[in-house]
Amino acid sequence: MGTAMFPLGAVLFPHTPLALRIFEERYLVMLGMLLDEVDPEFGVVLIERGIETGGGDQRFALGTMARLSHVVPQAGQMSIVARGAERFEIVEWLEDAPYPRAEVRPLPALEWNDDLAPLLEEAEGIVRRVLGRARELGVARWDPDVELSDEPLERAWQIAAIAPLGELDQMELLRSPTMGGLLRATVDLTLAAEPLLGDPIPDGVIVVTDDTDDDVEDDD
Repeated sequence: MGTAMFPLGAVLFPHTPLALRIFEERYLVMLGMLLDEVDPEFGVVLIERGIETGGGDQRFALGTMARLSHVVPQAGQMSIVARGAERFEIVEWLEDAPYPRAEVRPLPALEWNDDLAPLLEEAEGIVRRVLGRARELGVARWDPDVELSDEPLERAWQIAAIAPLGELDQMELLRSPTMGGLLRATVDLTLAAEPLLGDPIPDGVIVVTDDTDDDVEDDD
């Protein structure tokens, strides 16, 4: 059967919300299938080349599972909210049915260590400061005062998610093999991106508008 997949022009991080408006027929079929399951979820991967609609795109082989939490029917489309869960890598793409499917392999979850608390605080301070600068320039996707989870592991992933970075830098963060590596890379990539804020976007770069609520804290 394989795992239902939703290739997007954005990177989904663990413990981070995802809001989508689904109107393409194949994904409406996928959603109908998922709603028959007890714990509906689908995989999200970043599109490497191509666009979200119509198929024929090329995709990265690393992604994040999205657990469906809310579905709101609308005229000719569905609005959904999901939440990033565990990371995975693609083992094999399967034939569309009619939506994309793949065999996936879960990646090990990162582990939190209380010794990382100062680095977490540093990363959050830098990301929020640079987000403030991005807001001044009108290029921020997230509010610099966005609320985050009180749980440190979740908070670390959410800090990575709101950092004002391009998709390739976000993929580097998603690949992090350790929590310390994730936090250090978040600091380094955010500082490297700061001087480039407001620069013209090169042709061919995907720009994603975030439709999620400002609060990324889990309501559970």
